[in-house]
Amino acid sequence: MKKVCISFLIIGIIVLSGIGLWSYQAETHKEYLRIHIRANSNLECDQQVKYLVKDEIVKFLTPYIANCNTKQKAQDMLEKNLTNLEKVGEKVLRKNGFNYSVKASIKNEQFPTRKYDGVKLDGGFYDALIIELGSAKGDNWWCVVYPPLCFTDESQSYQYRSKILDIINDFFKKEK
Repeated sequence: MKKVCISFLIIGIIVLSGIGLWSYQAETHKEYLRIHIRANSNLECDQQVKYLVKDEIVKFLTPYIANCNTKQKAQDMLEKNLTNLEKVGEKVLRKNGFNYSVKASIKNEQFPTRKYDGVKLDGGFYDALIIELGSAKGDNWWCVVYPPLCFTDESQSYQYRSKILDIINDFFKKEK
């Protein structure tokens, strides 16, 4: 009887540990707010203008995101600026001779596992700012708006900074 009880106890601990790990992974998805800019097509010109739109969207968002210390604040800020984000994208498209539309929305969508600069986001459902250029059938550019884990340009002239990373770094500096 003792062996049966111990076996059930061990199995219970293993099952509960597995559930705990699964729950933790599901929770991490709730803390990320992604961004996807979807090109009109995979034609070279559509892919190039996608990156021009990305640059202007990032410049527009940087000062706003810098003041957001929670995902909810970041999402609220984005929702208030959806029309402005569309205007930023349309301005870039018109300047470059494109006449298709820009649609900005926040959706919860399923995404595959992705890696960016050493950060791995497991596949699953995430809230995301979706910027659709024209038919939005081309390859996309993606990043993470919150916590701001990326958004640097080639010249490093602007960058989203991760406040979470800053807090962690400050903590370890104080420990030394």
